[in-house]
Amino acid sequence: MEKKRYIVGLGEALWDVLPEGKKLGGAPANFAYHAGQFGLDTIAISALGEDDLAEETIEALKEHNLNYLMPRVPYPTGTVQVTLAEGGIPTYEIKEGVAWDNIPYTDEMAEIAKNARAVCFGSLAQRNGVSRENIRKFLADTPVDCLKICDINLRQQFYSKEILEDSFKLCNILKINDEELVVVNRMFGYDGLDMRQTCEKMVQDYGLKMLVLTCGTNGSYVFTDDGLTSFQDTPKVEVADTVGAGDSFTGSFCACILNGKPVQVAHKTAVAVSAFVCTQNGAMPIVPETVKGN
Repeated sequence: MEKKRYIVGLGEALWDVLPEGKKLGGAPANFAYHAGQFGLDTIAISALGEDDLAEETIEALKEHNLNYLMPRVPYPTGTVQVTLAEGGIPTYEIKEGVAWDNIPYTDEMAEIAKNARAVCFGSLAQRNGVSRENIRKFLADTPVDCLKICDINLRQQFYSKEILEDSFKLCNILKINDEELVVVNRMFGYDGLDMRQTCEKMVQDYGLKMLVLTCGTNGSYVFTDDGLTSFQDTPKVEVADTVGAGDSFTGSFCACILNGKPVQVAHKTAVAVSAFVCTQNGAMPIVPETVKGN
């Protein structure tokens, strides 16, 4: 029997502790959930503690019909204290020394890596050496045709030039937002270049297939290695909260590309899904078929 070729969300499994209560969060589960809404086989890979919160995590994953591979490790399951500023913009206090800082690399993970169609990883899950090393082992074991998406997430002090540079080299699609681009610009000596020039230079310097730049209410861009630029306006919507909106964009975009859609169509769909997620509470609402463009 042919092995399933999964789309993988790899990294932090955690709970966002929001003013109205806690919700399952973390980019890998959010990404896998949204890619899965386009009919693809997806799986979230991380690590959980040996605690009650781990049990709750598994329940929540099952509730969202999400495949997962999350071994138990002797550290607490991850949590993040989220406070929402005006306009639903979240700020995060991310607990350290938790399970997802210590993701092991198991035989089962290696098997999934060998058959992966796509994997999405970020900079946050690489803040600790154990997970960083094992995320890289996973990426090294993926097939040549695997989409390797780095969705950088510069949270608190949990990043360095070295981690970012290595991540840029390990991916073939980079997703970054305008605030992160300012930091990268300064860190990598791209001063003097405008936004577009920086993005085009990064595509060239790191041999990327695509770079996706999101600019909040100012729209988003996709720059490709063959010189195509796609731009989409951000729809004006009533924002409930923006938690998980970026992950929904990435998951939808990846799924559309894998489903053979042109870049501009994948981009338009990702924007529509992300805008819809902003109108809902939490990161994993069911997205209507009309929004997905099906």
